[in-house]
Amino acid sequence: MTTTALTHINQLVTNDPSLGEGPLGLIQDAAVVIDGDRIAWVGASSKAPATDNAVDAGGRAAIPGFVDSHSHLVFGGDRTQEFNARMSGRAYSAGGIRTTVAATRAATDAQLSANVAHYMAEALRQGTTTFETKSGYGLTVDDEARALRIAATHTDEVTYLGAHIVSPDYADDPAAYVDLVTGPMLDACAPHARWIDVFCEKGAFDGDQARAVLAAGKQRGLLPRIHANQLSYGPGVQLGVELDAASADHCTYLTDADIDALANSATVATLLPGAEFSTRAVWPDARRILDAGATVALSTDCNPGSSFTSSMPFCIALAVRDMKMTPDEALWAATAGGAQALRRTDVGRIAPGARADLALLDAPSHVHLAYRPGVPLVTDVWHKGVRV
Repeated sequence: MTTTALTHINQLVTNDPSLGEGPLGLIQDAAVVIDGDRIAWVGASSKAPATDNAVDAGGRAAIPGFVDSHSHLVFGGDRTQEFNARMSGRAYSAGGIRTTVAATRAATDAQLSANVAHYMAEALRQGTTTFETKSGYGLTVDDEARALRIAATHTDEVTYLGAHIVSPDYADDPAAYVDLVTGPMLDACAPHARWIDVFCEKGAFDGDQARAVLAAGKQRGLLPRIHANQLSYGPGVQLGVELDAASADHCTYLTDADIDALANSATVATLLPGAEFSTRAVWPDARRILDAGATVALSTDCNPGSSFTSSMPFCIALAVRDMKMTPDEALWAATAGGAQALRRTDVGRIAPGARADLALLDAPSHVHLAYRPGVPLVTDVWHKGVRV
């Protein structure tokens, strides 16, 4: 393996307070040494050890690769017309998912895999080096299993979401669909996934149904996460905390009890501002969640219906502007926060032993991600030690 030094970094975000200033572990005029696929050393540029190769960052900022812990990339079709109608005044509802279900079932394996590869490459160019993605647009045993097989060829962070909505095939018998999700469908899908998820919401699955789905997944060795409290107040967050879910995602409608539960648990509140932007919905109150001491992650929720963006920088800008997060908090949530939402310690930071995932910005500071919204600031990306 060869070693590479990135030198003359104006501001390095390590996300390790033991290495630098503040919660972000900031180091000024810094250097990073990459050895194979790992970070070997960080510190002042003037003290960088000799390496096989050197890259002059030219005074740019360096940040950890983004960790996008919530996306829905195995899908077919397009929902442009739905978006256009919604922007003309029609409210989003969970029923829109059925359009994508039909298109996904009709797509070939090759088409679905190419779609995943396309959007993951798009995200990588914008600095995302760790990506979770879900099933949930097949809703039959065979279609959910193939979605997970396809996803697993692109990422290790694969989530079984057979309980996205009640399948149209079971519209008159939701209980039978829950039995399918927790029985034959789970049997077919568990070997291909790390996580299990459920959309706990009016119009999708209630608290008892969600509990049954997550409990069955846990019995099969899958780790729980939950779509919770997106469209209304409900039991999702409390259920996620009770079952030690890695994350409760959306968290738009929270009671004081919900926030207390998050703050006193290991469950991360994953906020998805792209969904609020794309549906003109109420913004999650990130300030309230953070001030209570809960851990917050940011993610794209990239999907064809309610948040068709793969851009973590865009989500950072939204979180700062409309969810009252500071630029430091938003960057941490999009990197280290996402890592915690995936229960990973090897990504989301630039520190010795971590995976060598980082991005250089065409800016002197990470604050420019919010300060210059919409500008493609990511100029170089290293993923597993390889400059991509």
